[in-house]
Amino acid sequence: MAAEAGYDTAAWFGGVLSAIWLTRELAGAGATPAMWRAVIAMFLLPSGCGLLAGLYVGRYQRGSFDEVVGVCLAAGGTALSLGVVDALLVPGRRAPLLIAGSAAAFALPAMLAARYVLFAVRRRSRALASSAVKIIVFGAGAAGAQLVHRLLGQRESRYYRPVAMLDDDPAKRRLRIRGVPVLGGRERLAEVAARTGAKVLVIAVAGASGALIRDLTAAADSCGLTPKVIPSINELLGGGVCIDGVRDPRISDLLGRRPVDIDVGAVAAHFAGKRIMVTGAGGSIGSELCRQLHRFRPAELIMLDRDESALHAVQLTLHGRALLDSEETALADIRDGRRVRQVFERFRPQIVFHAAALKHLPLLEQFPAEALKTNVWGTLTLLEAAAECGVESFVNISTDKAANPTSVLGYSKRAAERLTSHMAGQAAATYLSVRFGNVLGSRGSVLTALSAQIAAGGPVTVTHPEVSRYFMTANEAVQLVLQATVIGSGGEVLVLDMGEQVRIADIARRLVANTTRDIDIVFTGLRPGEKLAEDLLGHGEIAQRPYHPLIQHVPVPPLPPDHITGLDPDTSADELRLAIAACAGFAGSEVDRLVTQ
Repeated sequence: MAAEAGYDTAAWFGGVLSAIWLTRELAGAGATPAMWRAVIAMFLLPSGCGLLAGLYVGRYQRGSFDEVVGVCLAAGGTALSLGVVDALLVPGRRAPLLIAGSAAAFALPAMLAARYVLFAVRRRSRALASSAVKIIVFGAGAAGAQLVHRLLGQRESRYYRPVAMLDDDPAKRRLRIRGVPVLGGRERLAEVAARTGAKVLVIAVAGASGALIRDLTAAADSCGLTPKVIPSINELLGGGVCIDGVRDPRISDLLGRRPVDIDVGAVAAHFAGKRIMVTGAGGSIGSELCRQLHRFRPAELIMLDRDESALHAVQLTLHGRALLDSEETALADIRDGRRVRQVFERFRPQIVFHAAALKHLPLLEQFPAEALKTNVWGTLTLLEAAAECGVESFVNISTDKAANPTSVLGYSKRAAERLTSHMAGQAAATYLSVRFGNVLGSRGSVLTALSAQIAAGGPVTVTHPEVSRYFMTANEAVQLVLQATVIGSGGEVLVLDMGEQVRIADIARRLVANTTRDIDIVFTGLRPGEKLAEDLLGHGEIAQRPYHPLIQHVPVPPLPPDHITGLDPDTSADELRLAIAACAGFAGSEVDRLVTQ
């Protein structure tokens, strides 16, 4: 920075001399002490004003508009200061401000030119390795431009060579970034790939939607290009990656969900210092709940599950060790009412997250009694135990299959929502449900099953070419569950915004495309109780978003417990299936007759 300050001072010295020569101001004048003092001031003022403007302390990014403004401010301050000082130190000077202004006219272009030359030298294209892969960059916006600059201007980025850019914005069709031309929109992908010999398509659109990434990856596959994406905003903010660290598209990229924005302060304050219980703590949602709640420093975090191995795994995640000898792990089955009450009386939780459930649709169609015992009666057991212990908040984790249900799983989870709503009207606490779709990568999820089939060599099975589902990552789902807990009211079901539904066949094709083996995709047909597409809201449900743009609030009609306690799990599967449907509120007169018998 000393060299930069010295250059600016020299530029001003030259500018002042040029201005004096043009104005003939010193013609015939001799050297005087006052004039020498003016010369000294002329050497000090440019550096001082530049320092005040932040030019020499690293305040501005090189080549930025902010740096140009800073240089102009420093030049203006120097000119004004020189004019004032010159008038004070050399009385009788005819036009000191004219000289200072003329000097600025010489010095300012010199200061800006030097900085531009330095910027251009630092940003000049590096010689890429001969093995660098030719790529097409889709997206000529800020992210795409930054990627091209990084790949062409950084010594360490020598693996990819941008040869063309594409963008759907017609206004960018004549644009060139570091010499790389924008050659059209996505419709010209095949033509540009053939002309340039590119092997890779990099999708460089910040916050690209899942639909855009799906369309572009499919188009890239059809052209023989390997699709890549830039890191997400969260990855860049988290550190460890940079804009040129392109990678293969993940399934989460294909979903393209909007980033979750939660009120971290309100959430942390709500859970800090509280006794919190999580049922089903070893499951996908339960374990993620435990991980995120643990960060908020609750007074106690009680993890309840009937699976001892799952409890071991979640405790290992939280503490780096899992001796299973502390009281934070509670081994219990929510079907066992006596054991559940013992746990509640021992820990007396203030907040309960109920994530324990049976969730596999085909199995519950075969064995509806198990859905009744766990998803319905088990939920009622927890609700009653929570009310007896005076919990402050009870959150029932539901599913999108409870909206317009057509399966035993959906009926049982809808019944659980209604039981939770009933308790909200009986207890002086907040009882609510949170509803969302499939958790990406959870145990037994479609993604896990497809990955296992691919690892085994195929074939990959999908029920129907058009079957589609809502997906959400466990981390995102839990963040919204925590936010919903803070803003929800008793008797509501809070429905999380899941974005767009994604076709399972598209996910299967993406996974198969990432392998080198030839794997077939086989369509097996929809299973009993399975829908072609899920719903987030049921018929007649009217949702509002009073607090959070990604959370809808829907009132739930209550279900008195005596409507379900008299059901006989030993009755035939068909009759029990109809009875559970009636409790959910989705059955006709035949079911009403079965329930009242």
